[in-house]
Amino acid sequence: MSGSATGPSLNKDPRRIADMFDAIAHRYDQLNRMLSVGLDRRWRRRAVEALELPSGARVLDVCTGTADLAMMAARHGSMPRSVVGVDFAAEMLALGRNKLRVTRLDNTILLARGDACRLPCLADSVDAVTMGFGIRNVVDTGAAVAEIFRVLKPGGRLALLEFGEPRLPAVRTVYLWYFRQVLPRIGRMLSKHTEAYAYLPASVSAFLAPEALAGLLRRSGFCEVRLDRLTFGVVCLYSGKKSAKA
Repeated sequence: MSGSATGPSLNKDPRRIADMFDAIAHRYDQLNRMLSVGLDRRWRRRAVEALELPSGARVLDVCTGTADLAMMAARHGSMPRSVVGVDFAAEMLALGRNKLRVTRLDNTILLARGDACRLPCLADSVDAVTMGFGIRNVVDTGAAVAEIFRVLKPGGRLALLEFGEPRLPAVRTVYLWYFRQVLPRIGRMLSKHTEAYAYLPASVSAFLAPEALAGLLRRSGFCEVRLDRLTFGVVCLYSGKKSAKA
């Protein structure tokens, strides 16, 4: 889907999306903290908790970016055996690797360049999959969900975070004003990138409704699918399980 002459392009060609994220990589973490008022850490923690990680689990973080969610998973009390983060934006991964060295997590977490629609993992090879705010950026949502299902072991769990929109009218009005008017301006000012932070609210508005994405997970074979709205529905946490008989 493409934007109009007055709106941002929603073309999700992997090379275009990777280039866009690489262009803002140097400010990405700082802007995440500021624009979410620090709530992004809480959202990621909830996602990792939803995985119910067994001891020594193998975790895959899809669309890992600078590896914040992968790092949260690696620090879980269950002591995961390994965490692999996959992303197609090279500069984001470079920043992530630097963070892993600084925090001494580079022996636990491996970052690799790859596409969510063609994951570089064997079938039935990981105990859990996380994905933070990346599903709306892939070119084929159904293919990405199918790939996640393929690489999960039977009984493995998925936890997926994506932006939503509050349902309470008063909260929704204030949020949409912030998300569509204030956030893009701050993002443009600090990142010096005109398109990326206009793309963000446009891509959220154009993406599947929460109930539709939950339905896609069920149709793709996931059971025990849950949709939890966090922070008044600003963010949705989707969780599910690959049947032990799969």
